[in-house]
Amino acid sequence: MVIYPAIDIKNGKCVMLRQGRPNDKTIYSNDPLEVGIKWEKEGAEYIHIVDLDSAIYGQDRGNLAIVEEMRRNLTIPIQVGGGIRDIDKISYLLDDIGIDRVILGTLAIKDSKTLYKVARRYPSRIVVSIDAKDELVAIEGWTEKSCIKAVDLCSKIADTGIDTIIYTDISKDGMLEGPNIEFSREIIDKTGLDVIVSGGVTTIDDIRSIAKIGAEGAIIGRALYDGKIEFKKAIQAVKEVL
Repeated sequence: MVIYPAIDIKNGKCVMLRQGRPNDKTIYSNDPLEVGIKWEKEGAEYIHIVDLDSAIYGQDRGNLAIVEEMRRNLTIPIQVGGGIRDIDKISYLLDDIGIDRVILGTLAIKDSKTLYKVARRYPSRIVVSIDAKDELVAIEGWTEKSCIKAVDLCSKIADTGIDTIIYTDISKDGMLEGPNIEFSREIIDKTGLDVIVSGGVTTIDDIRSIAKIGAEGAIIGRALYDGKIEFKKAIQAVKEVL
């Protein structure tokens, strides 16, 4: 199981939001690259980046240049999400910048034709983010809640040939209350997908619980920045379970 340190970028800074609310944020660093280097030095195998401005506004507001700089300076793989809603941007990130995986959210729900196309063009480099509240999928940077059940969408994703999803319980995100283990297990059991659990991961026990359900990974944000979880101890906890 991979531990993914999260670097959420807003207005060029490394921040964490509570439940996806843009105005409820904590700034942790003015230099996302510096943060990425820190996690790499501490043993991170993969970096998880979200361009919050692009997710919210649907366009680049300067954060892509930071993502490019991080790709040039980090040696470990990087996955990027946030506002990636067309083939041109997917190609730019994967082919031009050299990002290892892109994370699709709104596009995966609204444009199944494009999803199938990119899944075939970029095998193993497309990850779908399933962001849900009350088990219903949210889209457009979490600003809209759909009537689609998360489990049903996961089953459709599996049919495209995509094998990895990120499941985030929005009600847990940034709240330091623990992840939604039961629903994460349900998705794993019913779909057979590789599931990366996100939202509310707060303690070493949370890490152990995620490992025990057979998740592919866990994304940790606020708990790392607030010092509630030490990154090296999180890695060790996974090794102890597996």
